[in-house]
Amino acid sequence: MKTKAVRIYGKKDLRLEEFELPELKDDEILASVISDSICMSSHKAALQGADHKRVPDDIDINPTIIGHEFAGIILEVGKKWQNKFRTGQKFSIQPAMNQMGTLSAPGYSYRYIGGDATHVVIPPIIMEADCLLPYDGEAFFPASLSEPMSCIIGAFHASYHIPPGTYVHNMGIRQGGNMAILAGVGPMGLGAIDYALHQDRKPGLLVVTDIDDNRLARAASIFRPADAEKEDVKLVYINTGKIPEPAKYLRELSGNKGFDDVFIFAPVKQVIELGDAILGFDGCLNFFAGPVNPEFKAEFNFYNVHYAFTHIVGTSGGNTDDMRESLELMSEGKINPAVMITHVGGLDSVVNTTLNLPQIPGGKKLIYTNISLPLIALSDLGLLGKTDPFYKELNDIVSKNDYIWSLEAEKYLLANAKPI
Repeated sequence: MKTKAVRIYGKKDLRLEEFELPELKDDEILASVISDSICMSSHKAALQGADHKRVPDDIDINPTIIGHEFAGIILEVGKKWQNKFRTGQKFSIQPAMNQMGTLSAPGYSYRYIGGDATHVVIPPIIMEADCLLPYDGEAFFPASLSEPMSCIIGAFHASYHIPPGTYVHNMGIRQGGNMAILAGVGPMGLGAIDYALHQDRKPGLLVVTDIDDNRLARAASIFRPADAEKEDVKLVYINTGKIPEPAKYLRELSGNKGFDDVFIFAPVKQVIELGDAILGFDGCLNFFAGPVNPEFKAEFNFYNVHYAFTHIVGTSGGNTDDMRESLELMSEGKINPAVMITHVGGLDSVVNTTLNLPQIPGGKKLIYTNISLPLIALSDLGLLGKTDPFYKELNDIVSKNDYIWSLEAEKYLLANAKPI
């Protein structure tokens, strides 16, 4: 079977190509990919090429398929897995397989599987790691977004606190405590706000900062402080760019106790140091946003490490349990990762989008891999619809939902967009 896919050949060298997939083996699964959301990690891999820890050294000869936040439909199951998976089953994949001794992952390391493809061959290592997850939802995009949500969930689980006089690490954020999400109204920050408000272990105070009023206003319109009060959470949005002494101001908001949990959603030195400055006793700084620069550094107050027991943790992706929790919370309607999505596009928009991701404003860029479509901001659909009935109909669907992507929008797009 032929597939169309975006493959990486080297630094900034991504190519959309059509090629033949190998014949399916008894321990493999053939699948059709329907959706993939583009992650900043794919942008980093595109910049670093073979220097990236997950990308093989020989991609100039054996290119790999990019994209790791994907969902689709199983087309054919090899004999080994027929007791567990079936043709026609929907799936999502946890790319962080956490196999001992390897960082290999779909979307970085494999020639025949990645999210930015029409068809893929799923190798046995993924099933053996229990990372091929059946999905029963009607829409595909939530399954794609379950991967970034699992990263958020994993970060929350990795935070920890130590009761005084003990060496016991109590995992997770502090129940009813003070939490700050700094640089927190990008797509992943929105997911973190959603999870903080709707999981079982909630903070009592949640402060979300950024330096852009428009992004803060959008976040506040999606997650309103009045609605947060119903979850017993005081939610406050702050533009720290307008405050002369943001650390002092934030500490005062915390009742001068400082914050139990601080999440950093931008790899910016000043943001990290602000997070450090507002930590309270036994405060945990969670560095979520991975930098591109391997020499990236920031200062940390080690006086407080010694006397106030402050500490730092970082995670790179979630695990399979985190992804299952993500899928479960979505199926129960407790979280809605669609709030992350600000753009949609087809497979032919992947190369430009991935290479230029930091320069494209907005949140998550959702790709439907079997259609041809330039990357379109949902907010631009009204303008495009003045001259194109396809965009007009799509705008009518998303505008009645406050420009939040939906099952109805996905169905319309898949039924009416030009196949690739």
